[in-house]
Formats: sequence, C-alpha cells, structure tokens
Amino acid sequence: MSRREVETTDYVAFAKRILRTAGERGAAGDDFNLGELVSLRDDLEAAITRAVRGMHEAGHSWQYIADGLGTTRQSAHARYAEKVPA
Repeated sequence: MSRREVETTDYVAFAKRILRTAGERGAAGDDFNLGELVSLRDDLEAAITRAVRGMHEAGHSWQYIADGLGTTRQSAHARYAEKVPA
C-alpha cells in the first residue's frame, strides 16, 4: 500500500500566514485576547508530536525525524520517544 500524497508544505505555509496575521491583528489593537494566541503553543507541540508519531509508525528512523526537526537524533528521541508507541 502506498502512502497518500498530501500538500503539507502548502498547508504549513497557510498556517504560518494565519499565525502571522493573528499577531498583526493583536498588535493593531483589535479586540484580541493575547492569551488565545499564547495557547496555540500547546496546539503546535501536539501537532508536532502527532507528526513525529506518524512518521515513526511509518518506519522513519529517529535520524530522519531529527533532520526534519532540525535537531540531533538523540534530542529527538529524548523528547518524543515516550510519546510514540514502541
């Protein structure tokens, strides 16, 4: 079975534009709760963890995942191994 192709790069670029605009709206003084923007940190970490889990379950090595995270294999493993089923 082949993996389905997804437009991850385009989707992430879209998410970046949304986040940038949310910051700009807050800076412009719109009726904006800064705490809502800050709360996205947990959502982002959860999304990264889901991506790491999926990549690992698909058979990607910790080195491959670490390269994507911009870190070392050891750091990626230490941070995410407990969150990824063996």
